[in-house]
Amino acid sequence: MLTVENLEVVYNDVVLTLKGLSLCAGQGRITALLGANGAGKSTTLKAISGLLAGEDGEITDGRILYDGTAINRLPPEKIVRLGVFQVMEGRRVFEDMSVEDNLRCGGVTRPAREFRDGVERVYGYFPRLKERRQQLAGYMSGGEQQMLAIGRALMARPRLLLLDEPSLGLAPLLVEEIFDIIRRVNSEEGVTILLVEQNARAALSVADVGFIMENGRIVLEGSCAELASNPDVQEFYLGMGGGGEKRRYRDVKHYRRRKRWLG
Repeated sequence: MLTVENLEVVYNDVVLTLKGLSLCAGQGRITALLGANGAGKSTTLKAISGLLAGEDGEITDGRILYDGTAINRLPPEKIVRLGVFQVMEGRRVFEDMSVEDNLRCGGVTRPAREFRDGVERVYGYFPRLKERRQQLAGYMSGGEQQMLAIGRALMARPRLLLLDEPSLGLAPLLVEEIFDIIRRVNSEEGVTILLVEQNARAALSVADVGFIMENGRIVLEGSCAELASNPDVQEFYLGMGGGGEKRRYRDVKHYRRRKRWLG
């Protein structure tokens, strides 16, 4: 469904952020994009959804194919109407609007007659939102705002959903709940999901395939089972030793071996 080919992105005409990045997201699958802060994960999603221009960024090389059609020169509103919707890092809900009005904004590209069915569908995934449907979004907890952000995206009936750090700032139990819903949306709705995460363990638990980014490039890819058993991934992303045992913070702090893919 989605193919990114040799993508280069530059900010402010000088800062090269993505350096020949290539990846794909198969239809009906969950694809995880993992990496540390500054690897270029969020930039990748913004390039796909057409949101770079607002941050003085631009695609200088490569292309993005969605269902075989290049979309890297399309404005974001046209990309949304093609069925691509991004849930931004930090939730970005409309704090001075009610839960239901936030959902109404998500469904603006759909016919008005679909609104009620769409809202009930979202409430089926997130019963807590139904309980708070008239509450101002700014007074909700971080977990509830994340549910609202995902629910707002579902109102657009996306075929491809881009999720940027959905676990950010959430307690472990809420992370588990959010990722369970992501899995349900994928299996029940058939929505293709590209999931950007720093929480590698949570992402690998729900995704089918994964890509690992460093310094604007893909350095490793494979099925999530393959990545989870890879010694480098275990050591640098899952906090384990090469044999799969958990490592103490002191051991990790003083560990100096370079990652094999940087050799």
